[in-house]
Amino acid sequence: MDFEKLGIEFWTFFDENKISLMWIIISTVILIALILFLLKIRDKQLIKTVTKLNRGTKTERDLVLKLLKHKIPAQTIFHDLYVKKNNGKFSQIDIVVATKAGIVVFEVKDFSGWIFGNGNQANWTTVLAYGKRKYRFYNPVMQNNKHIEDLRKQLKQFKNIPFYSIIVFYGDCVLKDVSFVPNGTFLVKSNRVFEVLEIIMKNNEPAKYTNKKEVVQVLEEAVKNGESMETQIQHIENIQDMLGKERIFD
Repeated sequence: MDFEKLGIEFWTFFDENKISLMWIIISTVILIALILFLLKIRDKQLIKTVTKLNRGTKTERDLVLKLLKHKIPAQTIFHDLYVKKNNGKFSQIDIVVATKAGIVVFEVKDFSGWIFGNGNQANWTTVLAYGKRKYRFYNPVMQNNKHIEDLRKQLKQFKNIPFYSIIVFYGDCVLKDVSFVPNGTFLVKSNRVFEVLEIIMKNNEPAKYTNKKEVVQVLEEAVKNGESMETQIQHIENIQDMLGKERIFD
């Protein structure tokens, strides 16, 4: 037996198969990358049925995408609304969904760490680094209830339509000690949003809309308000003035 010839044939076979395997791996990687690219394009096109890709935050747009993929009609979803108040200022709302059970108002938060607070406190706390760092933020329950209050004033029929508040938490956070959440308000991690929507749909009677077209017009107008850079700047200035940090000297 010619072992030298056998060895050459073996290594030739090995090298040929090694090259084939390499091309299979490269082709697979390219195919996966292409699929992911096409899915990303599809998702962007889907988001654009509701909102622009530069409106709001990435997490807000992610929630819009989740709602759409859950078969909630695009025409019932409204993103980045600026509701004009009686004093001429604006109330900015992340997302509103008009459902058969009523109006669902979403406030989207992106936090890390443990979250502490209750529905009656003006400020909540997020704790990071095992208690070494603590940050306070405005009570999202009160914040979204104020959004609902401002929105209710836009239409007479809103007085007779149920409103539901959903605060959605993105990020690596834990609702460690949160209490006194009022009826009709839900705090939820982003992966469990649809459990809450299902509860709302199942446990409540259909809302008594008197004019659905009027509702859509008001919500669309609020979205349109947010397209104005002047309105956005004014809203930011109003928030800064409300916080009054420039009037603190310590």
